[in-house]
Formats: sequence, structure tokens, C-alpha cells
Amino acid sequence: MFKNVIEWSLILIVFGLSAIIGNWLGYDVLPYAAIPGMVILIIISVLGLVLEKVLPGNIPGVAYIGIIGILISLPWSPVSEFVVKWTSQINILALATPILAYAGLSIGRNWADFAKLGWRSVIVAVCVFFGTFIGSAIIAEIILRVQGII
Repeated sequence: MFKNVIEWSLILIVFGLSAIIGNWLGYDVLPYAAIPGMVILIIISVLGLVLEKVLPGNIPGVAYIGIIGILISLPWSPVSEFVVKWTSQINILALATPILAYAGLSIGRNWADFAKLGWRSVIVAVCVFFGTFIGSAIIAEIILRVQGII
């Protein structure tokens, strides 16, 4: 278990550092302002992954991570003010970019496994990407028109 915690922590630190750099370059949030929030997110993530391994049942770690994050940010939590203050310094897109890059590299590294899924999987993936893009564009268009921005 200790080996897993160290491995998870190192991976999350690498993601955290790249997200902090993206946050700085893309959203003008200085690294010293984002580091406390990133440390909080890393701790929550590691705790969720540990709970996945320790607690019985087949609940994924992301569920535990979400539950921990929600519980500690609720207004009646004693650490809520601190958690919300520091994690609000991190833009969600700065977090998503390194995670999506890692997912892309993982698929690229296992291209043989992906190819075994067949051409139908590629068509489904393209349709999902296209549908997600078009759906997001439609929602953005509607919201921006309702708000009178465009």
C-alpha cells in the first residue's frame, strides 16, 4: 500500500506542477497562489485512492475523491473557508490539460490494444468527439445569446 501511495503521489505531483504552470501561463495565477490549492487537491486525491483500496466494495477512487471534496468544502465544514479559498485559485482547464495529455499518451502507448477494438470503435469515438463538440457549441451559443453577449 505504501508503494502505491508514493507512486500516486509522485504522479499527482507531476500533474500538479504542469497544471500550476498552465494556470500561470493561461490564467495569470502566480504559482505561489496556486500551490496551496494544488496541495489540497493532491491530498484529497491520494486519500480517495487509499479509501478505494482499504474499504470493502467495488467503489471507484474517483467517487471517494468527489465525496471527500464535497464534504470538506461544505459551508459547515471547519476547513471549508480555507479549502475553497485556495482551490478557487486553480482553473479547471489548467487541470484538464495535463490529464487529457496523459490519457492521449496512454492510448498512443497501447495503440495495439486500441486497434484490436476494430474500426467500429474508431467510428464510435469520432461520433462521440463530434457530438460532444457540436453539443458544447450549441449550448455555448444558446447561453451567450440569452445573456446578450452575442
